[in-house]
Amino acid sequence: MKPKRRDFRLDIIVLLGSITAVTIASFGAYRWFAGQRIMAWLDLAIVATVCVPLVYAWRTGDSRRAGNALAVLNSLATLTACVMSGHTALSWTYLVLLTNFFIAHRWLAVACNLALIAGMQAIPGFFHDRVHAVSVLISALLVTGFSHLFASRTQDDRARLERLAALDALTGLPNRRSMERVLADAVETFQRTAHGFGLVVLDLDKFKEVNDLYGHAAGDAAIADLASILRFEMRRNDQVFRFGGEEFVVLLEVDSSTDLEAATERLRKAVRGGLRGPGGRITISLGAALLRDQEKTWHDWFSRADAALYRAKSAGRDNYVIADDLF
Repeated sequence: MKPKRRDFRLDIIVLLGSITAVTIASFGAYRWFAGQRIMAWLDLAIVATVCVPLVYAWRTGDSRRAGNALAVLNSLATLTACVMSGHTALSWTYLVLLTNFFIAHRWLAVACNLALIAGMQAIPGFFHDRVHAVSVLISALLVTGFSHLFASRTQDDRARLERLAALDALTGLPNRRSMERVLADAVETFQRTAHGFGLVVLDLDKFKEVNDLYGHAAGDAAIADLASILRFEMRRNDQVFRFGGEEFVVLLEVDSSTDLEAATERLRKAVRGGLRGPGGRITISLGAALLRDQEKTWHDWFSRADAALYRAKSAGRDNYVIADDLF
C-alpha cells in the first residue's frame, strides 16, 4: 500500500470530525434517554453526516474536498442547532467559526462564516436584546477576521517550509525526499497507463580526489555546476534530483531502451563537454533502467539502475550501462 503523505489539513479533519462526532453522539444519547427523541434523531443525523467526509478523507487522502464539505456541514449543523436550541448553541458557533479556516479553502471558510453569522442574526428571538445581537455580531466578525489572518499566515509559512524541505540547499534541485515521492507516482502512473519511464543514476568520477586536492569548496562548486548542466539538459517532462553527496538521479519519459540509451549518452556528453574543475575536465558515470511491468515499487527500479552505475564505474568511468545489458 502506498504510504499516506503527511497532511496538516487531514490531521485537523480527523481530529475535529472525531471529536465532533463523539461529542454530538454523547448529547444524542443523553437526549434519547431523557425522552427528547426528535433532538436525539437530529444529533444522530448530524453525526452520520459529519462522518461521511471524515471517512472519505481518511480513505482517499483527499483532504481538500473533505475539508470543504465538512466546513459547509458544520456551519449548517451549527445554524440548525441555533434554530432548535436557541442562544445556548453559541458556544459551538465560535468553535466552528475558528476551525473552518483550518479545514477548508480560505474563501469558502469566509463564505460559510458570513452565512452562519447572517443566519443567526435572522433567527427570531435568538438574542436577548439588540445589544446582545450586536455584541455577538461583532465578536463573530472579529473571530472570522483574526482566524482568516492567522490561517493565511500559517498556510503560507507551511507551504514555504514544505518547499524548502523538498529542495537541496547546495544545488536548488529537489532532494531525495522529493525523489521518492515522484518515483512512487511514476510507478503508479506506469501501472495504470503503461506510460514509459526511464531512470538514470549518476555520480562524479573520482570526486574524492577533487575534495582531497582542492578542498571541499571546489567539490561543492563541481556539484553545483553539474546540477546546472543537468537542469539545462532536462526536457519538458524530465526531472533531476540530488540523491546525496555527488550522486544524482534523473527521471525521463521514454518509450524504449533505445530512447533511454540515447538520453543517457546525451547527458554523459553534455557533462564531459561542460564540467570543469581546478584540475581540468570532470566526468560522470551513469547507470540507467527502463521501468518494467514486474516492478511494483520504485526501490526495485532504482536498484537496477544503481547496479548499472556500479558496473559503469567498474568498467573505467566516463561511460554508462543500461540495466538490461546486465542480463
